[in-house]
Amino acid sequence: MRSSAASALREAAQLLRDGRVVAYPTDTLYGLAVDPRNSDAVRRLFELKERAETSALTLIAADSVQAKDAGKFNALASRLAARWWPGPVTIVVTARQIVAREALAGGTTVGIRVPDHAVAQALAREFGFSITATSANRSGSPAAVSAEDVLTMLPDIDAVIDGGPVKGGAPSTLVSVHDERATLLREGAVAWDRVIKSLQ
Repeated sequence: MRSSAASALREAAQLLRDGRVVAYPTDTLYGLAVDPRNSDAVRRLFELKERAETSALTLIAADSVQAKDAGKFNALASRLAARWWPGPVTIVVTARQIVAREALAGGTTVGIRVPDHAVAQALAREFGFSITATSANRSGSPAAVSAEDVLTMLPDIDAVIDGGPVKGGAPSTLVSVHDERATLLREGAVAWDRVIKSLQ
């Protein structure tokens, strides 16, 4: 990694520790990162997006080990992670208490994935914990696929990591795992029948 890129990631990770909001590229869209353990940062994110606080936030992790610091992965969830990560499958599991209730919209579960994107993984790794992954736009607006899109829609954002344009397309497939049973919550980039077949 170039020194300038490494420096930008260090600066972005420090902003997250300071409770700020950082936009970054993923394998689908640009996302908004805050520290999901920081209630004030989560509330600031909702305000920036003009998003209802009744909508839970999903997380992005650098790897499966880091993901398990934020959520409780049973055997089935671990199998899904091994098969589909890195990639656009978000696994919903019971959240660990360290995750702020505001990020869970008062619930007890959290959706986590490892993206197939070097910058997104590197930011989570540099930060040292999973980061939020909500789309970098105002609620109801088109999703951002470039740093320019982010700055146009969210001029008050604290920082943007410019990773160039991303491919866009369907969001991640959202799969809930409970009591060793997988349930589709949202069909996305990976077809549900492919997820089911991977468990057989």
